[in-house]
Amino acid sequence: MFDKLSLPVIVAPMFLVSSVEMVIASCKHGLVGSIPMLNARTAEDAENMLKELKKALPTEPWAVNFIAHKSNKRHDVDLELIKTYQPPIVIASLGHPGKVTEVVHSYGGLVFSDVASVKHAKKAAEANVDGLILVAAGAGGHAGTLNPFGFLDSVREFWTGYTILAGGISHGKDVLAAQIMGADFAYMGTKFIATEESAAFEDYKQMLVDTTIEDVLYTDAISGVHANFLIPSLLKNNLDPTNLKRKEESIDFSSMSEVKMWRDVWSAGHGVTTIKSINKVSDVASQLKKEYEEAKSKLIPVV
Repeated sequence: MFDKLSLPVIVAPMFLVSSVEMVIASCKHGLVGSIPMLNARTAEDAENMLKELKKALPTEPWAVNFIAHKSNKRHDVDLELIKTYQPPIVIASLGHPGKVTEVVHSYGGLVFSDVASVKHAKKAAEANVDGLILVAAGAGGHAGTLNPFGFLDSVREFWTGYTILAGGISHGKDVLAAQIMGADFAYMGTKFIATEESAAFEDYKQMLVDTTIEDVLYTDAISGVHANFLIPSLLKNNLDPTNLKRKEESIDFSSMSEVKMWRDVWSAGHGVTTIKSINKVSDVASQLKKEYEEAKSKLIPVV
């Protein structure tokens, strides 16, 4: 499935940001594109989205993100759509991946589960997933706190399947480093928000160009779960980053509050510093490949 990739990179599915155009462009330029099922507002929209991706990408690996959380009102409907349209890869998030694994394996697809702790990695492994996405410190959106070196080493103690590393990866040399550390793929999101194909607001894209790692705040005050947000975005929404109170509610995909939160308050990972301009996905992919090859050529041979 992955023999034609130009780089071992999965473009992360981003709520309200990933678009069909972004997925197709990513895949056509040698990366694995992905999109959340819930970026389609209705089940009918989701079906049309899957039809379009399946037609445009008959041989390329692509993925959808499925929210396994009990609050996902479209859980059963989206799972049935996955069964019908058979995306090659399904990324399971925020819940036990057992049901989706059963469905996807029935047609020969792969299931990757994102995890932010060794405990969750073990649970996902027990559910017979094919890949673990290790969400380490510095990732955009809901991020973990673990150092990527220690996280990878700990998971490799019991895991032999696909391993995908997420967290602050934004340069070709980062992709190479992830491979050397033992990951099969690097998982990149923030870098692709600032692309022409992204569905993000133009102000959001420009904010990524204008900010650095110093403008990223890790807080549970917005969604009730720790995530990385841009401080200028908090200020824009009249939120004082020095005086935030923890939100008591947990993630809830059954209400519009979850949509409004991610629409109005903008997230970024620690790799935001490398974003200098808004580009096409094809240009980002080419630049990553160039950086990757340059970094590879600089490795010092040892005997």
